[in-house]
Amino acid sequence: MSNQNYYELLGVERTASFEEIKRAFRVQAKKYHPDYHPGDKEAETRFKQINEAYEVLKDDQKRAAYDQYGHEAYVNGMGRSGGAGFGGFDFSGTGFESIFEEMFGAGFGGGTAARSRTRQVKGSDVRYDLNITLDDSFTGVKQNITVETYVQCAACDGKGGESLETCPTCGGGGHVRQRQGFFVVETVCPVCRGTGKSVKNPCKECAGSGRIRKKRTLEVNIPAGVDSGVRMRLAGEGNAGLNGGPAGDLYVFLTVQPHDIFVRQGNDLYCEIPVPMTTAALGGEVKIPTMGGKAEKHTVSAGLQSGDQVRLKNKGMPILKSGGAFGDLYVSFKVETPTNLTDRQKELLREFAAEEGEHQQACTDFFCRLKKIWQDWTE
Repeated sequence: MSNQNYYELLGVERTASFEEIKRAFRVQAKKYHPDYHPGDKEAETRFKQINEAYEVLKDDQKRAAYDQYGHEAYVNGMGRSGGAGFGGFDFSGTGFESIFEEMFGAGFGGGTAARSRTRQVKGSDVRYDLNITLDDSFTGVKQNITVETYVQCAACDGKGGESLETCPTCGGGGHVRQRQGFFVVETVCPVCRGTGKSVKNPCKECAGSGRIRKKRTLEVNIPAGVDSGVRMRLAGEGNAGLNGGPAGDLYVFLTVQPHDIFVRQGNDLYCEIPVPMTTAALGGEVKIPTMGGKAEKHTVSAGLQSGDQVRLKNKGMPILKSGGAFGDLYVSFKVETPTNLTDRQKELLREFAAEEGEHQQACTDFFCRLKKIWQDWTE
């Protein structure tokens, strides 16, 4: 048992909540996991200490005993040869073991059936972030991705090597028992990871871990209508498990990149298109772009103003899992002021301005009223 402060091992305060302890354990365990440090005894020792600390601090009763008595709460509490922890009581006899077995099952008493089981450990899940275009989201697309995960070592068939021998730590049971206070807890053997066997001749390919990291190319079928934040699950494509356990899953998180023309809000699209001043004044036909590359012809009335909007139904994004429904497209018009006028064009505009002064239009909207107020101030 480690004599180092359990809270310091995990890097948390004594007042830390269970969730804080759990997060800290995951960070430390990943940092010192033997798979990342093959053959590093110091990392292996550190990993065992971290697991030991977490086993105590995650349990309210064990944590309370540790907070009150420190490591003294577990003196002589390890292994079958146990001793006189807590007031000189000896919990190594079979009497107390049988009581624990009856109350909590063989997992606490260390029965033969529990010791003989080999624990299969499911592989961890993997996250992959994938960027796609709005066009890909509109049509749906099949895209190849390359991921690097743990896969079962082909050289040793996941066994870790040859000449398997009975693990000296757990005696071949795959589990070790720890006496912590009044309780006897059985956990997976940290040396053989529950297999009950130790490898005399470790596999050179995987260094005895039974897994190797490998890059793989997978095809992801992205349905039409997906948006940023959508998570896709590829079952069994995560890291390989231990001891023949199933592989974890691969989760693909999608991000839809901004578009040059359209802005997406939910299933609706928004865009702004320019309209020549003459078309806005006289009315006419304009072309409105839509997703898919086609343009829609739309007739605008004379007197179109910047900011006027039109709604095109079912011209937005496909609605995911809706059976073919679409959102809408909202188009805002922006009247363009001409530049680089020729002399003739300037002359015509001056004539227009003079003619407009003689025939003032009725003030029927806010802008017209604002124009009149401005003229009164400048006169």
